[in-house]
Amino acid sequence: MPLKIGCLELLPAVVFIISSFIAFSTGTSWGTFAIMLAISIPMANIHGADITIVVAATLGGGIFGDHCSPISDTSIISSMSSASDHIDHVKTQLPYALIGGVITVLLYLAIGFLG
Repeated sequence: MPLKIGCLELLPAVVFIISSFIAFSTGTSWGTFAIMLAISIPMANIHGADITIVVAATLGGGIFGDHCSPISDTSIISSMSSASDHIDHVKTQLPYALIGGVITVLLYLAIGFLG
């Protein structure tokens, strides 16, 4: 019997990825929360997904994307306060954050399939 993948299993990982993209693009985690919580909570309700996992994926994606974004206020202030070049600061923190982000997506996929 083939494995049938529905949107319910992928929902937490997809919400994390979309939230990450929006936060990276805008440089704001709070703006991402405002946009994505209004979308992800009703979507989780409609599909019968665990709302706490979807909210966690939304918040985590917003924080992750904001942390990686070169236009984020926290990245700019961090590089200014350490008197380092801003792009160098972003380049040095990005590999570590991406490792954490990939692991998080894999864990959200596991939660989606096991939960």
